Amino acid sequence: MQTPPVEQTTKPVTWWHNSVVYQIYPRSFCDSNGDGIGDIPGIISKLDYLEKLGVDVIWLSPVYKSPMDDNGYDISDYQDIAPEFGTLEDMLELLKLAKARGIRIIMDLVVNHSSDEHEWFKQARKSRDNPYRDYFIWRDGKGDGDLPDDQGSVFGGPAWEYDEQTQAYFYHQFSKRQPDLNWENPKVQDEVHKMMNWWLDKGIGGFRLDVIDLIGKDVDKGIRGNGPRLHPLLKEMNLATFGNRDVLTVGETWDATPETAKLYSNPERNELSMIFQFEHITLSWKGGDKWQPIELDLKAFKQVMTRWQTELSDQGWNSLFWNNHDLPRAVSKYGDDGEYRVKSAKMLATALHLLKGTPYIYQGEELGMTNVAFDSIDDYRDIETLNLYAERVAQGVDPKAMLAAIHENSRDNARTPMHWNNQIHAGFTTGQPWLALNPNYPQINAADALGDENSTFYHYQTLISLRKQFPIIVYGSFRAVEPDHEAVFAYLREFEGQQLLVVANFSAQKQQLLLPKELHGRSGECLIQNQPVESQLVDNLSLDAYESFALLLN
Repeated sequence: MQTPPVEQTTKPVTWWHNSVVYQIYPRSFCDSNGDGIGDIPGIISKLDYLEKLGVDVIWLSPVYKSPMDDNGYDISDYQDIAPEFGTLEDMLELLKLAKARGIRIIMDLVVNHSSDEHEWFKQARKSRDNPYRDYFIWRDGKGDGDLPDDQGSVFGGPAWEYDEQTQAYFYHQFSKRQPDLNWENPKVQDEVHKMMNWWLDKGIGGFRLDVIDLIGKDVDKGIRGNGPRLHPLLKEMNLATFGNRDVLTVGETWDATPETAKLYSNPERNELSMIFQFEHITLSWKGGDKWQPIELDLKAFKQVMTRWQTELSDQGWNSLFWNNHDLPRAVSKYGDDGEYRVKSAKMLATALHLLKGTPYIYQGEELGMTNVAFDSIDDYRDIETLNLYAERVAQGVDPKAMLAAIHENSRDNARTPMHWNNQIHAGFTTGQPWLALNPNYPQINAADALGDENSTFYHYQTLISLRKQFPIIVYGSFRAVEPDHEAVFAYLREFEGQQLLVVANFSAQKQQLLLPKELHGRSGECLIQNQPVESQLVDNLSLDAYESFALLLN
């Protein structure tokens, strides 16, 4: 039985409601000077490409000064640019030229931790009474292995590292070169707020806030995410920085639920525009362990997506994404990166982009780029991948099994350089790439996609255009169709008397989809499809492998 649609009212239009965001991982996007590392001038050279795609926003992964222990997510100077990426002048030029094309830049900001080469930390470890000491989290110890507690680092090993100079342990949830900031110190808050305003005054369009749910931690109680101080700290940040500015803010929150998402993104609470939630991502991790990948249970996936669509319908806002710099390539994870690569990539795009929320495209997703399977662990560069491989193998895990898990879920799957053409190094660089390319770039690249009107690129372009044209896509309510189907994700969007039916077959087999009686015999305008579609609905739809379409019903 179909549930009745939620009554939908028109909300005040906010610019990011119908925007589409494109994430750039600068190190792997485009290299302008032949050193093998992508840079800001390289991004500038591709703005026309992004304008053609139609995106409104670029989410720029960190370009701040950094020793690159974690590829820029370890910041040593928040108000300068890493030399390998360019200069501050290059960054300001990017802002200016992107703005001229109607594209805003949101910067990736990491304030849960800094680099151990940040001046604050260099000062903090000089002495116990240094003014910067309490910018970080310290506990007494003798360095004899008697750690303050048994908390582990996300990247492997303990979360405590001994400092010989001051004979104390400092806390780090990630690499030992990424010490956690002490957000209980008002001076830390003031410094961060001042820095954020400095960037906002430069004209950026907002922030993506890395692991922001960790800043409210209570270390002594072992509480990492969603600590008691989290939301008060975010309210203070909002008030002191972006609250009165017309910008987009999105927080990375790995443990968020629809209930906690409302705390972040309900406009009345004055915190963030939206968050990234990962409940749909972790469904394919056995027991929450990404190194034990399992097949996606589509029924469970649909339950998750339905809950987020309905529970945030009028009290918050959703982000919509399949992949990012930390996640595997969508078409390899959820589609078919072989025979049906193009068709399944289009299906995945349709299923996601026609939901309610702001869609995020990760660089190369619009080309249907795939995971890479390097033969040796030595070919990988990601600190998490390398650390966890060594740790698990030392614990007795079969190296071949661990490498297979890496082929599926390593962060380097997303980080191989962008494929611009079929020439040497895919047109990414004239030098030696910092990370090896996926060897399939001669078959999958931007130049070929732009020359093929049936390519995945133009499918994404159409989806972006549709979001601008049809308020039902932006503001319509959501209703699942045949939610127990094991292979098809179908739903109705409804708004001001209009109905949009979206159907996506997630399998390589033909499927049947029983439609609700109210739709029998209805016809409509096909807004997008990945194969020819009949505009007249029958009660039981027959779907080909990975078939998808959207009908605006008459």
